[in-house]
Amino acid sequence: MDYLYAFLVGGALCAVAQILLDRTKLTAARILVGYVVAGVALGGVGLYEYLVDFAGAGATVPLTGFGNVIAEGVRRAIDERGAVGILTGALTSASGGVGAALVFGFIASLIFKDRKQK
Repeated sequence: MDYLYAFLVGGALCAVAQILLDRTKLTAARILVGYVVAGVALGGVGLYEYLVDFAGAGATVPLTGFGNVIAEGVRRAIDERGAVGILTGALTSASGGVGAALVFGFIASLIFKDRKQK
């Protein structure tokens, strides 16, 4: 059942984004930013944890999960370092994922050739 819940929640998040792309004049960038902000807001008030407990990777992998990681990192850093944690919390909590994305993106750029646009 865990796989089903992850699929349904992750699929619902993707379906909502696709509907927004198809039915509104919102650009993909605005929708992506909206998802991150929604994850930060839900994580900031403590509601996103319930979704993570229910859906697992279906809630942590999409961009809302990235927003939740940022909110959690800031909350933890404020508890440990005080006001300085507002500036450092997001950077330290999300650095592993961002670093991995940069490294793997660089490796992919070395392996694959780009196609010339006509």
